[in-house]
Amino acid sequence: MPLTLTQDEIEAFERDGFLLLKNAVDTDQLAAMRAQFADWVEESRTHSNNFGETINGKPRFDLEPGHTADHPRLRRVNAPVEAGSAYRSAMEDSRMTDAVADLIGPNVKFHHSKINSKLPRTNTEVKYHQDFTYTPHSNADVVTALVMLDDTDAENGCLMVVPGSHKGPLLSLWHGGKFTGAVDPDIEAELAKDAVPVMGKAGDACLMHTRVVHGSAPNNSEKRRVLSIFVFTAEDAIPLSPNPMPNVDEGRVVRGRPTGRIRSVAFDLQAPELPQGTSFFEQQEDA
Repeated sequence: MPLTLTQDEIEAFERDGFLLLKNAVDTDQLAAMRAQFADWVEESRTHSNNFGETINGKPRFDLEPGHTADHPRLRRVNAPVEAGSAYRSAMEDSRMTDAVADLIGPNVKFHHSKINSKLPRTNTEVKYHQDFTYTPHSNADVVTALVMLDDTDAENGCLMVVPGSHKGPLLSLWHGGKFTGAVDPDIEAELAKDAVPVMGKAGDACLMHTRVVHGSAPNNSEKRRVLSIFVFTAEDAIPLSPNPMPNVDEGRVVRGRPTGRIRSVAFDLQAPELPQGTSFFEQQEDA
């Protein structure tokens, strides 16, 4: 099967730890994903607390403090692939998934999905962290694909990534005996000096190495910023901690074939702590 990415793009990902992929989903998929999310926002207006249910009994829909019917603040949808056919379509059959296979394939598994939403004039920020320390695997061939459902720029709280940080140390998310879900504030301040914005059009995606340091600021604009996030792993990367977002498709091979093999690399970190609430936002809020 021909590559979706060019050799230059593959080398850029290996060098920087992330890559902007244009037109990661097709126009029909994008329209359907946007429409489904709009329906969920409308549904959220009828709720004052987190609602819905995932397979581990936790709410599917996470509301930011201050949510009201007049100013909805739906900030997270857990496992949207289970709840919306458009998201399943993107996971199974898209340029995004083909590109991930170019980076970590040919055999690729699905791990989990979520939506991180910053509706207009909301406070949600993402403190700097590495995904690997949330979801460690036996090797680091793990890619987070963040599909932009809206045009995304610095004004509406785009992703900020520290290029090359995936080649650096694994940074602790534990401080003072507490799992904060964020790197130490002094380390964040230094890393943020080198962070670059990942901006794109609706339908583009950022393909991000699991060890790259990243975060994002609140959305103080009148423009929505919604990311549909899919996490994929090499088929021989085995989870070393429970999935924080268990789902019916976890471990499903979406490209290539099962091999039954385990590939390990050396690393050392303190095991993550699963969120007690609906999402990691609550862990970072308590930091």
